[in-house]
Amino acid sequence: MAKRLLDLLLAGCGLIVLSPLLALIALAVRLDSPGPVFFRQVRVGRHGREFRIHKFRTMTHAPQDRGPQLTVGQDARITRVGALLRRTKLDELAQLFDVLAGTMSLVGPRPEVPRYVALYPAGLREKVLSVRPGITDFASIEYRDESTLLARSTDPERTYREVVLPAKLALQARYVDEAGVLTDLRLILRTLRAILER
Repeated sequence: MAKRLLDLLLAGCGLIVLSPLLALIALAVRLDSPGPVFFRQVRVGRHGREFRIHKFRTMTHAPQDRGPQLTVGQDARITRVGALLRRTKLDELAQLFDVLAGTMSLVGPRPEVPRYVALYPAGLREKVLSVRPGITDFASIEYRDESTLLARSTDPERTYREVVLPAKLALQARYVDEAGVLTDLRLILRTLRAILER
C-alpha cells in the first residue's frame, strides 16, 4: 500500500512539474519525423498480464515486425531527436502515465516483451513477475548502456539471451528480495545520479 501511494504521489507530482518538458519532447518528436508521439509495445506485467508500455518515440515509425526488438548500437532506425532522448533517458518519462494507470511502478523489474519472458526459468519467472514492473531497478542502472554492450557482440541476439538476460534476471530477483519504500527511494536517487552523470 505504501509503495502504491509513493508511486501515485511521485508520478503525479512528476507529471505536473515536468509537463512543460513533456510538451516540448512531444513537439520535438512530431517535428523530427512522421508518426505518433508515443511508442506503444506489448510488455509482460505483474502475474504475467500483458499491457502496452508508453515511451516517447525514438525511432522511425513502422510496424513492429519490420525490425528486431533489440536496439543495438547506432541503430539506423533511431531518429535525431530519438538519439538525444535515448542518451538522456527522457523517452522513459512517458511511463509516468503507466505508473498512474497502475500497470507499472516507479521501481521494479523492467517489463520485457513476451518472447523473452518465455525464456525465463520457471522459478525466476514467478518471482520477477510477482511485483509490478518498474521504470528503474538494479538491472536498469547496471545495464543502462545495454545497446552499446550488444553492439560489441558478433551475435547480439544470442548475447542478450545467454548473457545479458540471465544477469538482469538475477538483479531483478534481488530487487524482489529487497523491495520496500527505502529501497525504492535509494534506487530512484541512484537512477537520477546516473542520468545526471551522463
